[in-house]
Amino acid sequence: MAISGKAAIAGVIGWPVGHSLSPRLHGYWLDCYGIDGAYIPLAVEPADIIAAIHALAKLGFAGANVTVPHKQAAAAAADRLDDNARRLGAVNTITVGKDGTITGSNTDGFGFMENLRHGAPDWRAEHGPAVVLGAGGAARAVVAALGDAGVAEVRVVNRTFERAEQLADDLGGNISPLPWDALSDALGDAGVLVNTTPLGMAGQARLDIDLAALPVAAVVNDIVYAPLETELLSASRARGNTVVEGIGMLLHQARPGFAAWFGQEPEVTPELRKHIVEALKG
Repeated sequence: MAISGKAAIAGVIGWPVGHSLSPRLHGYWLDCYGIDGAYIPLAVEPADIIAAIHALAKLGFAGANVTVPHKQAAAAAADRLDDNARRLGAVNTITVGKDGTITGSNTDGFGFMENLRHGAPDWRAEHGPAVVLGAGGAARAVVAALGDAGVAEVRVVNRTFERAEQLADDLGGNISPLPWDALSDALGDAGVLVNTTPLGMAGQARLDIDLAALPVAAVVNDIVYAPLETELLSASRARGNTVVEGIGMLLHQARPGFAAWFGQEPEVTPELRKHIVEALKG
């Protein structure tokens, strides 16, 4: 729909930003709900990120998403942080208050849990330990969310063991850092397995792991969404595990920001998923 001079404006800040699916995602919701608003890509070089965030209020933005490589810098630039952003040291969603105050939040964990619950509605935190592959930024959000959901033990398995240890030290709680060669033992009684590494993504190396020890009752989630069904998900599905695709995390993590900026709680529907998948296919 056409926008007016009173349109609510938001966007996504990144470098580069041309690959981002966020404008297509939020644009779909704006059209769907008939909202007078716009969501635009903002390509900002790292050297300019602090100034760009501070300029959002002056330019009349309601807020913005933040993507790589700016999530940590955005946390430093915000006037206040929500609990998740403070704990993770990273911001993916900015809201500009009426007084121009910049609030940073992190909705990655929310997106992960909503996707897990929708994709595997029978999963429960008490079903067993969680095994998380990787110890990067996405892993931090996933590990924190699983702990908040009540999972008694989260086992973080990473090729560089020291990074897994650092994650455990930073977040605290019942997190067990493990080296990669301990994966088989870690899977033995797992209730959920989550891949947060880029392994298995198009253009990346394979995620070559043995699933023999994983209980068939465990849920398997890969946050990679290109391809939609990774080799991990295909192998898990073939052996009888419930699998959860990564695309839903992208869709659900966007909901809180859209609601804050445009005043409408958006839904993740099959039609929206199809709309985004079409973009992935090029």
